[in-house]
Amino acid sequence: MSIHGILGEQTTDYPTEYSPETLYPIARNLGRDVIGWQDDKLAVGVDWWHAFELSWLNAQGISQVAIARFGIPASSPFIVESKSLKLYLNSINFTEFGSWDEVQALIAKDLSSCVQAEVTVEIFSLNDDLDDKATGLLIAQPEGVCIDEALANSSEKVALTEQPDASLLESKADDNNLASNNTAEVAQPYTFYSNLLRSNCPVTNQPDWGTLAVSITSDKAFDEASMLRYILSFRQHNGFHEQCVEQIFADLSKHYEPSELMVRAWYTRRGGIDINPCRVSDIKLLPQPSRLIRQ
Repeated sequence: MSIHGILGEQTTDYPTEYSPETLYPIARNLGRDVIGWQDDKLAVGVDWWHAFELSWLNAQGISQVAIARFGIPASSPFIVESKSLKLYLNSINFTEFGSWDEVQALIAKDLSSCVQAEVTVEIFSLNDDLDDKATGLLIAQPEGVCIDEALANSSEKVALTEQPDASLLESKADDNNLASNNTAEVAQPYTFYSNLLRSNCPVTNQPDWGTLAVSITSDKAFDEASMLRYILSFRQHNGFHEQCVEQIFADLSKHYEPSELMVRAWYTRRGGIDINPCRVSDIKLLPQPSRLIRQ
């Protein structure tokens, strides 16, 4: 198995017996070392994972199906490789459990062991009221202003860059009539989102699409057009979901020097699993987990 684990293998054996050893950890510092910023400030937040293909057997041998949410703290030294998680969940498809609580406890134990931190696990029945806001499985809408049309009146063509470019956060004087909030003189909050976040899996090079949301309080001028250019600079970047969000968090922190900052992303589902990292400048700013229509 390579450093990238199961994900990097061209052929895969799908286990039919409980196989916790399938879980493959990836050190967070592999991505954080590239960012080259203060690790402790990137370790405040949670990665929420939703698994839509969870199944096991009850004592009668009847298949049970459910949806699960895993909460992995950003302070964990490891993340879990996504395909290895799928294989692990598949490995319990034919394992008998006496109760749903047993399933939840086992998954929490195994994931916590993999990432070396306490992972929260919630399991939802398909018969539950999944539109209940308390579950976070309600189809939500990002808060704030959508900036996806911020360049509609610009004559400049947006270039494809190989790496994220934080210099694009600087506003351009030649942009005319662009929606912006660029008159900040005192610290003020601003909340926006974009559906145009795209990056590539660093192992398979497959595209990852997501919706990015930011809440920021800063006394520096904010320009939506510049922010959109910056988000688009991730389109050919090879990075895991968590690393992309941490890169954005670090770049915005360095450029805007905010008193408060929250950066989160909802990535589209692959293999029955979606990943939703969130980083905050203060744990009190951590939002509730949710899912979007694309998921």
